[in-house]
Amino acid sequence: MIRRSLALALAAALSPMAAQAADLLQVYEMARNGDPQLSSAESTRLYNKEGQVQAMAALLPQLDGSASLTRSRTDYDGISGSVTTKSRRYAVDGTQTVFNWSQFANLKAEKEISKAADFTLESANDDLIVRTSAAYFNVLVGIESLAAAETNEAAAKKQFDYADKRLEVGLAPITDVHEARAEYDQARANTILARNNLKDYYQALTELTGQPVTGLRALPEEWRPEVPAQYSNVDELVSSAVTDNPALKAQGLQVSAAESSVSAARAGHYPTLTLGGSWGKSAQWGDSTGAGTQTPDTTTNSIGLTLSVPIFSGGATQSRVRQALAQRDIQQDTFEQQKRALDRNTRNAYQTVVAGISEVEARRLAVVSAQAAFDASQVGLEVGTRTVLDVVQNQRTLFAAQVDYVQARYNFLQNRLLLAQATGKLDIADLQDINRMLTQDAESKLQNANDAMQQ
Repeated sequence: MIRRSLALALAAALSPMAAQAADLLQVYEMARNGDPQLSSAESTRLYNKEGQVQAMAALLPQLDGSASLTRSRTDYDGISGSVTTKSRRYAVDGTQTVFNWSQFANLKAEKEISKAADFTLESANDDLIVRTSAAYFNVLVGIESLAAAETNEAAAKKQFDYADKRLEVGLAPITDVHEARAEYDQARANTILARNNLKDYYQALTELTGQPVTGLRALPEEWRPEVPAQYSNVDELVSSAVTDNPALKAQGLQVSAAESSVSAARAGHYPTLTLGGSWGKSAQWGDSTGAGTQTPDTTTNSIGLTLSVPIFSGGATQSRVRQALAQRDIQQDTFEQQKRALDRNTRNAYQTVVAGISEVEARRLAVVSAQAAFDASQVGLEVGTRTVLDVVQNQRTLFAAQVDYVQARYNFLQNRLLLAQATGKLDIADLQDINRMLTQDAESKLQNANDAMQQ
């Protein structure tokens, strides 16, 4: 697999002893070295580029060498006897295309396919960035979701114990205990589900990198989203996407290649002109030469032009033209569909990023409000102004708000990368910018939640 290092500074971090702990950039570098999809894309590019070499080779001189040694025997009917003859020959034959429109058009098509292969690989690299970030963020969301689930479970257990004690002293009805128990059981189920999801997220990240990764970095609590200055005009972003998106560029070149293939198919009706030449030596000996003597070596030189004019091919040429036209139409329709989808996806990504700022802030305030409501309901329960059901409902609301807030934060970062990918501007600098935001130990919050459960 062909790889380019992000920076020499990553070499130490990616050593076997340090492979278990990595930030977003390090995980991406691991994925570049271990992702089978990117490796396949690189091999596909090399495969497609050889087509241009082969098409060019067909227009260059073709030389063939040959050598033969022959023994023949002739028996005569009605006459006793036979004649044995031996001969040898070696020669060099060469041809050079003078005019063959099919080969010229095929070379042009292969050049377009070769250029398309470069853009396809660039698109695969961009796709690896967003796939790596998505897998990385899923782990972070999974960690914080599990931490929230464990905190919720600890609170539910505390609430259940409190209701049970109040029942014992006659201060609460049995229905409060049942409600608290139901919430506790639900919280335990949520924790189990969150733990299983986190294991799967880690496994998905391992699928990309080829090795387990832990010790990830997460967003700090005080982080607030911002839209980069270059994302200020959606029409300019769409224009940039149509011009610079590598996947669309590759498809445009496929259309050009299909046009050249139509020209190559039509060339089946055209004559071809070939320059040919040969040089050879031959000799013969045996009974026919007299007493087994050898004839002198005979040298033959020739050069000439060959004009080949197609007359009738059973309709195969017309069929190949129709086939090439259909293939061109397929490529053109694919290009148009891809262009329209890119327009829509770019606009949607832009709106999602812009709206993401408000969403993250709204989700944060929802957590604050839910926490305040939960705390107030607990105080109200102690003084008798709230019921266990009120506390249970507020606790459930707080858990959902915490999970939604975590998801919104990392969705915003992922959508930034998706927008850059759509516009064809995605590169390692975008990943570096996001990586600088990840300054907190992701598993510290999970450890705090575990400690709370133990208390």
